[in-house]
Amino acid sequence: MNIRYIERRDNAAIEGIIRECLIEFGGNRDGLAWADDSMHDLYTYYNSAANRAYWIVEEDGKVLGGCGIAPFDEENGICELQKMYLSSAIRGQGVAADLLGTALEFARQHYSRCYLETLQTMQAAGRFYVKHGFGLLDAPLAGSEHYACDAWYIKELS
Repeated sequence: MNIRYIERRDNAAIEGIIRECLIEFGGNRDGLAWADDSMHDLYTYYNSAANRAYWIVEEDGKVLGGCGIAPFDEENGICELQKMYLSSAIRGQGVAADLLGTALEFARQHYSRCYLETLQTMQAAGRFYVKHGFGLLDAPLAGSEHYACDAWYIKELS
């Protein structure tokens, strides 16, 4: 497995993986990543500023997942872990921990806390985030655009 920055040629493949996962967990609706304008061109979105990035997991040239970091509340030093999805073929192999580690290493260079939003139906993801130091919140942080999410986490990056 290789983790690298997203390239323009990855757009369609990673969008397909994200949409597959969202369908799998009932997230194919408005108020979630499903409806984000950036979904068709994650490369441009994540390369538009120095304080955001997106990483691709690939094997033998095939895109198998990815995740991104982008500003959420810059004034308070908060970024957001975004669009972390893996193909079902590679889940449970430790790849998610490596991917998250790469993203958080980048986040520490720009932010003091990392926020994320997800769905309660993604139970394994919730357990994964808690295992990696994220604390469950009772409500979303102010400024959230994904009104359909029902699970919110935050992590200190010190």
